[in-house]
Amino acid sequence: MAATSHSLLSPAPTSLPRARLAFPAVSAVAPRRRPSFPAVAAAASSMASSEAEEKKETKLWGGRFEEGVTDAVERFTESISYDWQLYKYDIMGSKAHASMLAAQGLITTGDRDIILEGLDQIEKQIQDGKFEWRKDREDVHMNIEAALIEKVGEPAKKLHTARSRNDQIVTDLRLWCRDAIDKILIRIKQFQVSLVLLASKYVDLIVPGYTHLQRAQPVLLPHLLLSYVEQLERDAGRLIDCRERVNFCPLGACALAGTGLPIDRFKTAKDLKFTAPMKNSIDAVSDRDFVLEFLAANSIAAIHLSRIGEEWVLWASEEFGFLTPSDSVSTGSSIMPQKKNPDPMELVRGKSARVVGDLMTVLVLCKGLPQAYNRDLQEDKEPLFDSVKAILGMLEVCSEFAQNISFNSKRIQSSLPAGYLDATTLADYLVKKGVPFRTSHEIVGRCVALCVSKNCQLTELEMDDLKAVHPVFEADVYAYLGVENAVNKFISYGSTGSEQVKKQLEDWRVQLGINP
Repeated sequence: MAATSHSLLSPAPTSLPRARLAFPAVSAVAPRRRPSFPAVAAAASSMASSEAEEKKETKLWGGRFEEGVTDAVERFTESISYDWQLYKYDIMGSKAHASMLAAQGLITTGDRDIILEGLDQIEKQIQDGKFEWRKDREDVHMNIEAALIEKVGEPAKKLHTARSRNDQIVTDLRLWCRDAIDKILIRIKQFQVSLVLLASKYVDLIVPGYTHLQRAQPVLLPHLLLSYVEQLERDAGRLIDCRERVNFCPLGACALAGTGLPIDRFKTAKDLKFTAPMKNSIDAVSDRDFVLEFLAANSIAAIHLSRIGEEWVLWASEEFGFLTPSDSVSTGSSIMPQKKNPDPMELVRGKSARVVGDLMTVLVLCKGLPQAYNRDLQEDKEPLFDSVKAILGMLEVCSEFAQNISFNSKRIQSSLPAGYLDATTLADYLVKKGVPFRTSHEIVGRCVALCVSKNCQLTELEMDDLKAVHPVFEADVYAYLGVENAVNKFISYGSTGSEQVKKQLEDWRVQLGINP
């Protein structure tokens, strides 16, 4: 996709001349959490209201109506304040549609060329911040179509042949989602690369592994960091799968029943780089599974990022002291001068809530809708836009954070003796001696109880102490005790053993294209 001045998820353009905005004043009961719209300001609102009164126009759908909607209805039903973000995809779909109409003889090639040129001009106006978005034209489709009619006249009135806003909006949305997924996949890979590079700096560093937030077994730090990389890879896989289902074309389904005109939906799908047209016109305009699936994939990714955030916030605390973020990714306190807070990761943890909430919003939105299209579906876009914006920001700041932290090796090493992290390895020793595992578990439990009573570690038990627990212990037991020995005894595929972790690191370097 060619770069433009207002790319996917860019903020509303601010360079529009204020006097050109024909918007009525924003009501005090404006819909919650809607993004700011281009250059809307109090100074422009009164001017926009007077302009709107002077040039109130008949709606493009207004033929059967004898009076216009009230200002309250117009304010309540507009979506241009956020769906303007779809302009690029709306124009893309209109170009493909016009070309198909001409190929099928439904419009002339001359009309097609006039329409395409007019759409190019409108797109440039939007990119340059010179396009007049009008709320009385409701949405991105009607704003662009009305502007095209003003610009080129009668040929533009033929563009909506064999097309409804019902199939138009879902086409725009599928195109938008396709690009959004691609952007998220890039950010996921960037974070994976940051984690692999971070892991490569601490190849031999052993840290406590936790279950139930209690010390469990020793693990290599790269093993822990690569567990995040694995989670992110599954996130990427879900998005790739989602993209495959997104990539089917609804255009030409019209309102719900298709059309009696001889259109070629396969040409339109091909021109827009869709896999194929959707098979059922009713399903084409009413389906929002792809939005739900996308939001669900984002939600799972957000949960993963939140868990990373939680762990790193804990590790940065004085109580742990395992991790130190640089000043460039930390913030301070307005009252406590000594504070250095890992705020970016706290906000990652916090923003996961809104991503999950966006999914819940659209799930509840869709649950009671009859087939086919319903105006309720206008409300799918704000949660979708919000989810994508949040997940892109979360991934970006996680990458930044990973590139600007250091692990405190001395503090970590000094903490390792606590917690009997080598207890399970001691049980493995007994199994190798022929002792059934359940019996081994009980024997090691008694050894730990002995250590607790003697206030010592397993490595500090004398041979007489061990033999008093069970006669099977021999001098070779000490090769299994201590965190270094314990880590070196792990040999199973995917384990935290040194050779296994080195292999995992190398595999990820190759997969992600990281040079040694």
